[in-house]
Amino acid sequence: MQREATHAVAPAVPVPAAKLGMWWFLASEIVTFGGIIVAYLVFRLAHPQWLEEAAHLSVPIATFNTLVLLTSSLTMVLAFAAVDRGDERRVATWLALTVALGLVFVLVKAYEWRHEIAAGRVPGESGFWGFYYGMTGLHALHVLGGVVVNACLLIAALRRRLEPIAHRVEMAGLYWHFVDIVWIFLFPLLYLSTH
Repeated sequence: MQREATHAVAPAVPVPAAKLGMWWFLASEIVTFGGIIVAYLVFRLAHPQWLEEAAHLSVPIATFNTLVLLTSSLTMVLAFAAVDRGDERRVATWLALTVALGLVFVLVKAYEWRHEIAAGRVPGESGFWGFYYGMTGLHALHVLGGVVVNACLLIAALRRRLEPIAHRVEMAGLYWHFVDIVWIFLFPLLYLSTH
């Protein structure tokens, strides 16, 4: 008697709506930043004099800001790991550090802009400065958005009310990592291509 082979089929697990929504949102953001980056590259190739203008940017300041943002990605990962363990105190600690690092990034960017504007390098000065302020400004707004979301989650964790919405830490983390990845593209395009 021959035995029929049976194959266990794992039941399909649907993707949670929040995660699916976040991935769709990030896809639209990729299109937005991708379009701006491609436009910048096309114009930069057509305007070799932009290299001289880009040379005014501070690589040490941008490098510091890159380290700040990358460190904030680590603290976001640690916040999510603490959620998995149900440790709201640690979640609050890591979210507080993420928020603080995000604010440091924005403050350093504001300092950098202030320096450039004081030197007369404003958006209307040339196409390069228009792209520079446009790209870094849009990115800084995204960082501020992430800071606000993480601050709201931090408040929930401090009040011991995070458990019902703990999945939102993962969504905030996906967004935060996206913001970091965008900076990883902007940093070399704007700061390192002349050095």
